[in-house]
Formats: sequence, C-alpha cells, structure tokens
Amino acid sequence: MDENRIPVIVGVGQINDREDRLNSVELMAAALRNADADGGGGWLARADALDVVAQLSFPEFADASAPLAQLLDITPRHCAQTRYPMGDSPVALLDQAASRIAAGDAEVCAIAGGEGLRTAGKRAGEKRDAVRDSATRATRATRPGRERYGIVAPTDVYPLYENACRAAWGQSLAEAQTESATLWAGLSEVAAHSEGAWLREARRAEEILTVTPNNRLITFPYTKLMVANASVNQGAGFIVTSLAKAKQMGVPEQRLIYVGNGASAREPGDVLVREPLHHSPSLEWTLQTALSLNGLAADDLAHLELYSCFPCVPKLARRAIGWPLDKPISVFGGLTFGGGPVGNYMSHAIAAMTQALRGSGGHGLLFGNGGLATTSHAIVVSCDPAIAAKRQASAAYDDTNRTRVELLETYEGEARIETYTVFYTREGAPRAGVIVARTPSEKRVLARVEASETDLIAFLTSGESEPVGARGIAKLDDDGLIRWR
Repeated sequence: MDENRIPVIVGVGQINDREDRLNSVELMAAALRNADADGGGGWLARADALDVVAQLSFPEFADASAPLAQLLDITPRHCAQTRYPMGDSPVALLDQAASRIAAGDAEVCAIAGGEGLRTAGKRAGEKRDAVRDSATRATRATRPGRERYGIVAPTDVYPLYENACRAAWGQSLAEAQTESATLWAGLSEVAAHSEGAWLREARRAEEILTVTPNNRLITFPYTKLMVANASVNQGAGFIVTSLAKAKQMGVPEQRLIYVGNGASAREPGDVLVREPLHHSPSLEWTLQTALSLNGLAADDLAHLELYSCFPCVPKLARRAIGWPLDKPISVFGGLTFGGGPVGNYMSHAIAAMTQALRGSGGHGLLFGNGGLATTSHAIVVSCDPAIAAKRQASAAYDDTNRTRVELLETYEGEARIETYTVFYTREGAPRAGVIVARTPSEKRVLARVEASETDLIAFLTSGESEPVGARGIAKLDDDGLIRWR
C-alpha cells in the first residue's frame, strides 16, 4: 500500500457569522484557517489545489477561488470554482480531491464554500427580500413559461415529489406528515448539539407539524420548519492530503479520516419531463453504488448524512438503502436547523462527519443532492485505512437520456392528477396552486388553481381523500392557462 496515494482528511473548519459582517470569501477564508488549525497547522501554505463551491451572495466574485487564494496568501497550482452552487458540490469536490491524491496529481487539497446571504441582505438594506431573491436565483426551477403556473424555485418543485411519493407509498397525508416531522425533529436534536449549526434548539415533531404564524405553510405540505434555511452567514472547509504527508506532518492516526469510493448520477435537467415523479432512479443508484463499491451495507455505518433540503429527499434516500426512521439521518443538523448556505451545506456535513468519526470510529456515508433532485453524489469516509486503499475512479451514471414524458403546452380534455401543490402567502393564505396531470395518452399537462377556487384547494389539502389519481377535466382558458375542472 503506497501511503503517498492514500487520501485522508486531516483538517476541517466551520464558521458562523452572526454579526452579519463577513462576505462569502471572508467566510471561506475563516473556515479554511480553522481547518488548517484543526489539522495541526501548516497545510494551507502547502496547498497545491484549491477548490471552491460557487456562491451567490456576492455576485461581484464571479469566481471566488482567486480572491480566496489571495486572501489566504497562497498560490496553488490548481485554483477553481464549481460551475453552479449545487448541493452535491462539496461531496464531488471531496471525491475529486481524493482522486488527485490517489493519482499523485496533488499533495495537499483545500476545499471551501461559504454564503453571506445575511450580510448581503443587510448591505442591500432589504435583508428578507435580498435573501429570498438570491436563493431563488440559485436554482430557478423550469423554463420561463412555467412560471405562470407558479413553478419557479425549489420550494415549488420538491412538494411535487412529496405528494407523488406519499401516494405511491400508500401513506395518508397524516402518515406522510408524521414521517416528515419525525425526521425533522431528529435533525433539530442533532443541530442542538452541533457546534457549527445555525439554529441550536431542539424541536418536537408536533411543533414542526403545527401551522402557526411563526411556522406558516410555505408550499403544501411543507411548513417553514420543514424547508431549508438560507438566511445564514456560514462557511466550511476541509483539507485532504496523503497518508504519507499526514504522518510526515505529525497528525495523530486517531484524527485521520480515510476517503473511500464515491458515486454520482444525473437526472434530466427539466423536472417536468422526468418519469416518474415519485421515484429518483439516479438517487437510488448513487447511494446503493457508493455502499457497494466500498463493500458496505447500511447496517455497517456508524453515521450518515442524507441531504435534507426538503423532507422528500431523505425520505427517498433512506428507502433506497433501508435506513430506519428511528435512526439519525444527519451528523450536522440538516438544512433547516444546521443551516442551508445554498450549495455548501455538505461541507458542514463533511466537517461534522469527520468530528463524529474521530469520536466513534467506524464508517460514514455522505450523500448530497443538487439542483432539483437533478444531481447526486455519495461517498464513504472511514477510520479504516482499508476503505481508502480500495479507492478507484468515482462511478458515474448519466440518466439524462432515459424515456421522457412529453409536456403539453396546450390541452383540453380528460386527465388524472399525478401530483400537485398549493403556494401560500406570507400571511398563510393560499395564493394559488398547480396540478400536474396525465392525459389518457400518458402525456403530462399543468393546470393552474386559483386561490378563489376554495373547494378545489380544500380537496387538495384537507387529507380527507387522496387527490393523486383523481380524474378531472383540463380546460384552456382565454388567458392561455390550463385550469382544472
């Protein structure tokens, strides 16, 4: 075993700026300095690779990697930023760094990300609106024409998966909401004991479920305490090197975390052409392949992190690997409570996983989700050197060419509900809704629901019967929008 080709994590660092002072690059720099200190010092000066998760809080940093290197006073040979701020980016960058070490292309790799959305909002003078607009810009959901139906941002899309999954799994609305609240209560408990978490208060499942002025409905069926919290100033980073270099630098064995094999996959970019909307073949493949390549099963894991922007994602993920509801799905606290710094959440999870494994030993699984369940990346990290000794090139699965559903721009006639959601105002009143339906020929069509259609809104949200599968009539109105009758 060539110890010069065995990748290990030697340092991790996080920062929370609650005074709204630091910009994104300053957060990254602070996090990496903390990671350097965690690894015993002297690593950043030796870094020959620096990778940064794209940020959006401060658009003047078109590529944050160069100003970050300048701020840290380092000159790595490789200096780059991811193309987009995607949730799986930190896991992908960890995998890439480990591959550079294994190939002998780098000796020390530094990875960081940060988002100063609160700072940006404060400087703009309209914190709430700036944060909301910045987060929406991060991943606009679909083509512009579909915005007329209310499908704009991740908060509008993931509920479509949620409601479709509930029906496919044979759950009632109450059962599905209870599962979501149970998972999220567990996340809040983890965050309460997580040093880097943004919200460190344990919440009961009943609090997460109950609609109140402080826990309003965002998009059916999600309350505020079930969605990612982007109103944060957070940075996190980590340092990857070889086992040989770590030993040379005097890092104790019990602080080394070995990087195993990873797997990644991609769905069609357009959510509304995917088949189906109650399952993610690429997500399932990614998780199962990452475990298989490392010779592990879910029962072998001491810890795991399942990306948790919205409940449907960890629900899908835990079913993919058979992870029970009563076991923690995070080491950091999830994107609601740990904090949701757009594309960089998993850097915090990597830091927390490193600390957890140092304390407990064993294996950990990290799973990140990017875009609108568009990309996924999973990797195993471990206290066991044998995991890193078996490293190979990351497995990748491109599922973008699978059979697609045709989305009709105009249609009139019979259809059945495939999934749906309702959008709410800040005051908690229904603003509008959207139905995704299938025609008799299995083509897909969108239908807008107006807030004034109170009976239809009630049918979609009451839980008294299952809307998915119900039949109705799609009618093209004079304004060019399709509505449900």
